[in-house]
Amino acid sequence: MSQRWERLTFLHWSFDPYTVQRLVPDWLRVETFDGVAWVGVVPFFMRVATRSGHRITWVSHFCETNVRTYVRDHEGRSGIWFFSLDAARLGAVITARATYRLPYFWSRMRLDERDGEIAYTCRRRWPDPQTASSRIHIRIGDPFTASGLDDRDHFLTARWVLFSAAGDRTRFARAWHTPWPLFHADPIDIDDRLITMAGLPSPQGQPIAHYSPGVDVRIGRPQRYRPRP
Repeated sequence: MSQRWERLTFLHWSFDPYTVQRLVPDWLRVETFDGVAWVGVVPFFMRVATRSGHRITWVSHFCETNVRTYVRDHEGRSGIWFFSLDAARLGAVITARATYRLPYFWSRMRLDERDGEIAYTCRRRWPDPQTASSRIHIRIGDPFTASGLDDRDHFLTARWVLFSAAGDRTRFARAWHTPWPLFHADPIDIDDRLITMAGLPSPQGQPIAHYSPGVDVRIGRPQRYRPRP
């Protein structure tokens, strides 16, 4: 599958590793940086195409927001564990739940961009809507230079593997894309309830923020994964 991830914002908060680990399967270990775990909220706009490059606008183009942390498996592979993924297309939600075993939710979403600022809204519709919602508004800053990116910037954004599980069915998949073109970002307004809906405490303080205009991505097929006993 080929995809285009665009107009993407990374927001990350630090958490106690033990608090995050209790929400992650025991066959994965939370990966830390500077002694803390990191949880991200990542809203963006998605464009999906078949292997032949075919797209249907009303099906293939939609907003998405994911809540994630970073983990390692017993083989030392570093990847992403998703607590939730909200998407504005019900078909995409059903397909991803069935194939990649990812915790997708169908949500009402919107992205607005104007005068160097971008705003994302998300309100969950199905399943289990409750009060799951997110509102994020940032100002896009200057681009990072290669020398301006540090190890933490790479840790929070450069990820090539995802892990997932549904019951005793475990999966992993790979992603391939060029390095993110990253920009500084200044949070203007953040009201996120997706993190607490995942079972985590409310994040404290201002997040570390990055913005990217986007990359083209190839997603590999989900592969069966057998965790080491």
